[in-house]
Amino acid sequence: MTNSHRTMLQISHRIQDLSQSQTLAMSQKSSELRAQGIDVINLSVGEPDFHTPDHIKAAAVKAIDDNFTFYSPVPGYMSLRQAIVKNLQETDGATFTPEQIVVSGGAKQALCNVILSTINPGDEVIIPTPAWVSYVEMVKLAEGVSVTIPADINQDFKITPEQLRAAITPRTRMLLLCSPSNPTGSVYTRSELQALVDILKDCPEILVLSDEIYQHINYTDSYTSMTAFPEIADRAVIINGVSKAYAMTGWRIGFMAGPLQIAKACTKLQGQYTSGSSSIAQKAAEAAYLGPQECVSEMCEAFRRRRDLVVKLAKEIPGLKVNVPQGAFYLFPEVSSFFGKKYGDKVIRSAADVSMYLLEEAHVATVDGSAFCLPGYIRLSYATSDDTIREAMRRIAEALAKLK
Repeated sequence: MTNSHRTMLQISHRIQDLSQSQTLAMSQKSSELRAQGIDVINLSVGEPDFHTPDHIKAAAVKAIDDNFTFYSPVPGYMSLRQAIVKNLQETDGATFTPEQIVVSGGAKQALCNVILSTINPGDEVIIPTPAWVSYVEMVKLAEGVSVTIPADINQDFKITPEQLRAAITPRTRMLLLCSPSNPTGSVYTRSELQALVDILKDCPEILVLSDEIYQHINYTDSYTSMTAFPEIADRAVIINGVSKAYAMTGWRIGFMAGPLQIAKACTKLQGQYTSGSSSIAQKAAEAAYLGPQECVSEMCEAFRRRRDLVVKLAKEIPGLKVNVPQGAFYLFPEVSSFFGKKYGDKVIRSAADVSMYLLEEAHVATVDGSAFCLPGYIRLSYATSDDTIREAMRRIAEALAKLK
């Protein structure tokens, strides 16, 4: 081919129609500013700042020494799936068999596996919002239709049974729920979940996909999994993994647990586009689930302390409206009181403007709430040190005070 021939490369419509992850985009912008020598505090990424516990790292080293370096079974090693079954029994009281578990390259892949395996073109998926950035895009990949139910700060970011009932149509095939929530940290109580289940029990065609990745970063006295309700147990799928609870984000191990039919479908799909996840990471995850759990509670207590700190400091900033999140490591303040204000020649018209202003003026990276399907808010991650939280909130308070 000569240079006179014009190259015409095609990008598929499914990729053109996808939105870029705004959490990753903001993290990239903050990295670029850091590369220029600017001291940016990154509160945009949902990642524990703790190191993976030593006994888990030791298990990975042993796996290498023991030559666990070959392809793993598509749904994961049987020993890991048995460890997951044991952990679910102990933490949720849930009864699964190893055949109902599919291990994937992170909870994100596990979620996408389930959606692609169960949603047909035109099927409706109910998503309470604000919601994690990738849910709507995954439904889009499956050619489904996202039906969002907004729940603002006045509802503690939790939908009501009436809202759920109103959203259900003959085409509804899934409810995608996340508790504790990303991006708000809200946690549904058992009675709140029961009220939703009371509606879902009469809709046997609706699959309940429950993202429980933040289960162990939970500041309430108890936690209720969607597996706890016998009315929907035969059509509930839970998603979990080691990334948040065990500070193992880079190890990329998540899983789905659900009906055997769906597990087989996810295995079939995964077998065609990634096969089994990392053999070494799986052995590390096995040690996480079977080993001492004090590390989980210790990290949770640190996050609770940070939650208390960031809420206290945020409440001291005029114009920020905040709730008290009961889980995860996010704060989702409303910032609409700053709309219409100016700093120099800049006019704040949206939460996206607030987020960009804070990056440029305060050098603090946050994420615009519209990325989570609820404009008017920004998300802050407090998965960082107490001193970093104090400095970030000092910068934010100083920058917002300049808006007139």
